Amino acid sequence: MKTSLVLEGGGMRGMYTAGILDVLMENSINVDMIIGVSAGAVFGCNFKSKQPGRAIRYNKRFCADSRYSSFRSFIKTGDWFGADFCYKEVPFKYDIFDVETYKKNPVKFYAVATDVLTGKPVYHEIPDGNENDLTWMRASASMPLVSNIVEVDGYKLLDGGMSDSIPLKKSIEMGYTKNIVVLTQVEGYQKKPNKMLPLIKMIYRKYPKIVEVMANRHKMYNEELSYVVEQQKMGNTFVIRPSRLQKVGRTEHNPEVLQKMYDLGREDAVTILPDLKKFLKSEAN
Repeated sequence: MKTSLVLEGGGMRGMYTAGILDVLMENSINVDMIIGVSAGAVFGCNFKSKQPGRAIRYNKRFCADSRYSSFRSFIKTGDWFGADFCYKEVPFKYDIFDVETYKKNPVKFYAVATDVLTGKPVYHEIPDGNENDLTWMRASASMPLVSNIVEVDGYKLLDGGMSDSIPLKKSIEMGYTKNIVVLTQVEGYQKKPNKMLPLIKMIYRKYPKIVEVMANRHKMYNEELSYVVEQQKMGNTFVIRPSRLQKVGRTEHNPEVLQKMYDLGREDAVTILPDLKKFLKSEAN
């Protein structure tokens, strides 16, 4: 029986995921594989490096820093989340990412990004946590319209959530029979058509597959939600999602708001922990 963690993105809604993961780490919940999308990748990597508390700590510290996330950064660099500061200075200078522990941990870690030329998801294993691996994490979290296209290992990439927001199907295809899915939207949420589509068509006119993907993203996302529910009923998937609505901006700059989202994740994790342990001990269907 192989177990996985499937982590949805959602910008700073990912603080909910960080709270969930910290409680799982503190209670010695282990998995064989993690597959993260966007914020699910950049915060989820701390599970493999065994660093509870790190994601909320550095996000609260730097959320109002213009080098980290700001319109100023976007105008200056083309990235709302400053690439050099977020992926080079923070993890290797200000709040050290434990690369050695990450590399030694046998848990497999995948980040999902979107190939802008094909519109297809790319599932890339990130084994070492080095600078190239963090570039893949950046690609996974590079939101359209406010990020540069990331070029790495011959690919041109943007946010993985554009093409596969909840990669549960991929996890099952990879042979994982017990899947823990962490969502960042409340039960009953349905994604609506993108109001920014006219701007997307203009900005990405050289990349028609990206325009197509974004035009249909709401359909893909809602279909994936339905698939999650189906797999949950089959007994091979355990779903964790916010128990109540907690408003937080995708680029939230208020540390108190981030703390509330994180605290909700911790609260929900403690609540579901007994059921999660039973799920992991039960026989796979």
